[in-house]
Amino acid sequence: MRWIPGTSSGNVEDRRGSSMGGGGFGFGRMGIGGLLLIGVLSLVFKKNFFALLGSGGGSTTTTQGPVQSTPAEDSLKDYITFVLNDAQTVWARALPVQAQKEYRDAHLVLFRDATESSCGQAGSSTGPFYCPGDEKVYIDLGFYQELESRFGASGDFAQAYVLAHEIGHHVQKILGIFGSGEGGAQSNRHSVEIELQADCFAGVWASTARERKILDPGDVEEGLAAASAVGDDRIQQMSGRAVNPESWTHGSAQQRSQWFRRGFDSGQIAQCDTAQR
Repeated sequence: MRWIPGTSSGNVEDRRGSSMGGGGFGFGRMGIGGLLLIGVLSLVFKKNFFALLGSGGGSTTTTQGPVQSTPAEDSLKDYITFVLNDAQTVWARALPVQAQKEYRDAHLVLFRDATESSCGQAGSSTGPFYCPGDEKVYIDLGFYQELESRFGASGDFAQAYVLAHEIGHHVQKILGIFGSGEGGAQSNRHSVEIELQADCFAGVWASTARERKILDPGDVEEGLAAASAVGDDRIQQMSGRAVNPESWTHGSAQQRSQWFRRGFDSGQIAQCDTAQR
């Protein structure tokens, strides 16, 4: 992706020098399945169940120190900041035209290991996520190394896809979609619809990048590969479990890449209605 180094943003909060201690359950003691279940319950019942993870009777303290970084990590932060600014500029123009809604900026929190959010404690083991309570995206930059080494999704546009997907959740919050699901047997299906739509919204942003000629050859393939790499069936297979569509919360590898492609090909929010697919 063709980007401009040296980008800054008042929407980036760098907590990489912070450390946490004290009580609370925290994300680190839970498996990814439990975290996904809590996410679904929060969506269904419109209640912040993540907040309960940090209320285990103890106290949590945060110590702020200097940010120690490497040149490679500094470059990654620079790139992610560029993608954040670019995506938010795109949505600020697109939402009023395509959805008659005004866009408001999300914030990006960079952290290491763990940090606090309005959705409870954010742990690096959960991967990047969007918290609707404070309208912030939380990313441990170490995830990008895992994206390549564990999931086999390499390239700078694969990294951009991850952030664009999370910003897609912020767009859903503005549109009143995020957290509007049904209960009972419908909860997993609704969670899949929400995640696939965020993939489609990431594709809508990527479509504008193509129009502005800032994509390099192979970027679209990197985005499709990243979307496919984090499909529920792929993750289940990697963990040695049987593929069980009824337990999916994000969609299959094929579905995720399909919806990213749909947003990319159309460039239209209206084409991202996963509930009507």
